[in-house]
Amino acid sequence: MKFTVVIPARYASTRLPAKPLKEIAGKPMVQWVYEQACCSKAHQVVVATDDSRIEAAVRAFGGQVCMTSEQHESGTDRLQEVAEKLQLAADDIVVNVQGDEPLIPPAVINQVALNLASVKDASVATLCEPIRSKEDLLNPNVVKVVADSAGLALNFSRAPMPWPRDHFAAGPDAVAGLPDSDLFQRHIGIYAYRVSLLNQFVQWPMAALEAMECLEQLRVLWNGHRIHVQASVEPVPGGVDTEADLERVRRLLS
Repeated sequence: MKFTVVIPARYASTRLPAKPLKEIAGKPMVQWVYEQACCSKAHQVVVATDDSRIEAAVRAFGGQVCMTSEQHESGTDRLQEVAEKLQLAADDIVVNVQGDEPLIPPAVINQVALNLASVKDASVATLCEPIRSKEDLLNPNVVKVVADSAGLALNFSRAPMPWPRDHFAAGPDAVAGLPDSDLFQRHIGIYAYRVSLLNQFVQWPMAALEAMECLEQLRVLWNGHRIHVQASVEPVPGGVDTEADLERVRRLLS
């Protein structure tokens, strides 16, 4: 199985500007992500950016970089442009690794690519991990996913799901935790795509459900395609969204 890793890297992050170039233990963040991806079984790793400063940084450490349009509304649009420029075939697999994941385990990159290659009914594959606390279930920043018995996603939402009706009968404030169940799953935002799906995705308008939840993956389900979901083989540390996240990662990698 061959697959390509693409790392979208934007300079203009709202919460942490110039995020991919933030220094961590002597390297820019994007280099840490790139090197983690190179430890996977990917046959090539490419950084996708629309900023010449990021391009220069990637070339400086010897990485492969692809300049893309400044007009893309999503990372998936950027992935499709890279796949087109690399002349990837329709059945080739592209794994999207976020540019703010310097601790991403190579094993989960391999896992999501292998899952997509193995599940012919799916156009996309992604991962999840258990939700253990009531606070996480109720937190809209924790995206939840529910899958069927074959591991194909039924829905993604920021809302609590599934809703433990009887457990919360008196209201969630009346109970301390969650019932014991494997159904409570947090979505982990790493994706493997077939190039054919990427080519269709950029032609579809934003779906109504996607717009309401601000979850791009809902466009795939809205248009009748399936997303495979599996529990991650390794814990996936949180990415870098804030200055506090950056300091946490610096301490870990220093």
